[in-house]
Amino acid sequence: MAIKAVLRMGDPRLLERAHPVAQFDTRDLHALVADMRDTMQALSGAGLAAPQIGVGLQVVVFGVEHNPRYPDAEAVPDTVLINPALTPLGNEMEEDWEGCLSVPGLRGVVPRYARLRYQGYDPFGNVIDRSVSGFHARVVQHEYDHLIGVLYPMRVRDFSRFGYTEVLFPDSPPLEE
Repeated sequence: MAIKAVLRMGDPRLLERAHPVAQFDTRDLHALVADMRDTMQALSGAGLAAPQIGVGLQVVVFGVEHNPRYPDAEAVPDTVLINPALTPLGNEMEEDWEGCLSVPGLRGVVPRYARLRYQGYDPFGNVIDRSVSGFHARVVQHEYDHLIGVLYPMRVRDFSRFGYTEVLFPDSPPLEE
C-alpha cells in the first residue's frame, strides 16, 4: 500500500491512549495493516504500532526473521495483533537494549517481563492467544506500550545505558533509522 511517516518522540499523539478496534475484516483495517507492514519493513523495524503513524487504534504489527537492527534476535512470527491484552507469566524481569522508529538514533536498556501471555485478534477477528518469552515477549511489550502512550525511554532506569547508537556501539555498522 504505502510507506507512512513515523511520528517522533515529542509529538503529543504518541502519548495518547489508543482506542479499541470495533469492526474487523473491513477495507480500512486491511489498508491500515498493509500500510503498517510496508512502513515497518521499509525502516527495518521489528514492530510498529498504529499510533506511530498517527492512527489512534489498538493495532500493532511485528515480526522478525533477520533484522539488521537486531542481528542477534531470535525469530518472531509475523503477527498483526489487535486490541491486545498482556499478562505477565511470573515476576522475572530481563533487561536488554531497545530502539524505536519513533526515537531514531538512540538505544537504551529497558526492563521487561521475561515471559508473558498475550491475547487479542487478527484483522479478521480470529482470536490470538500466545505465551512467549525472550525477544518475542520484549517486542510485544514495546509495541503494547505505544498503545498506552508510553515510549521506551520512559522505562529506562539507568541513563548511563541510554544514548546515541553510534556512540554506544561504535563498531556496529551504521543503520538508517
